Amino acid sequence: MEVIVCSWCRMNNAASALQCGSCAAPLDAKDKVSDSGWREAPRLKDMEQFKFGNSTLQVEGKYVPVAEIALEQGDFVYYEQHTMLWKEPRVELHQYTLPGNRRAHGMPYSVLYANGPGRIAFSRDAPGELVVMPIHAGMELDVREHAFLLASHSVTYSFVRIKGLANLLHGGNGMYLDRFVTQKYPGMLMLHGNGDVLQRTLAAGESILIEAGKFLYKDSSVKLDTVPVPGVKTGWFSKLYMAQLTGPGRVGIQSMYHHHLSE
Repeated sequence: MEVIVCSWCRMNNAASALQCGSCAAPLDAKDKVSDSGWREAPRLKDMEQFKFGNSTLQVEGKYVPVAEIALEQGDFVYYEQHTMLWKEPRVELHQYTLPGNRRAHGMPYSVLYANGPGRIAFSRDAPGELVVMPIHAGMELDVREHAFLLASHSVTYSFVRIKGLANLLHGGNGMYLDRFVTQKYPGMLMLHGNGDVLQRTLAAGESILIEAGKFLYKDSSVKLDTVPVPGVKTGWFSKLYMAQLTGPGRVGIQSMYHHHLSE
């Protein structure tokens, strides 16, 4: 049977399909790639729908987009507590048990999960775009803090602290990388990128320097280091650092940095 392979998530779709059933990327549009190799993430259209598990997700709006989910019985998603926009009363909420002691803005960092059936919606407090990252079985994706909007139940969530990025982001004590891992089954991860989202695939040993506020995500195979910029200072004693990412693997960036208070 003839199929169309989605260029974004590499999933098979029917030859007659106009959008990918796994990530909602348009199948009838050519990839937009710059001369330097940065590819635009597929922009989800207003009121676009796609399925994960037995549930349906619909994207609403353009500037501060909303992800509305019709959760079916047996499906659940998890999310940062403050990103929920609204829900039907029958959708049950539970605390997600986190590893370690993480705090945000002086308060305990809180992740919840929502059980179907029922409808629930999420959004971030910034303009940008929603990007669907289907995670195949046995994969890991590392995402900057406060960028993930929601994830399906088959994706395991944890985080790591990177202290070396203290001066890179907001003068605090470092940053967290949210870590999403699948085991035997694939899962769905939805990110919110501030501004536009671009992706580049690095070859083995290939490196690129990124202003760390614009870093969004990376494959686990990509190494992340902090390097000083020679001869440049941000103050009397402060050096300017950048994030150095070395392949192989995908790297995602956002064109706008939305400031978050230090954790």
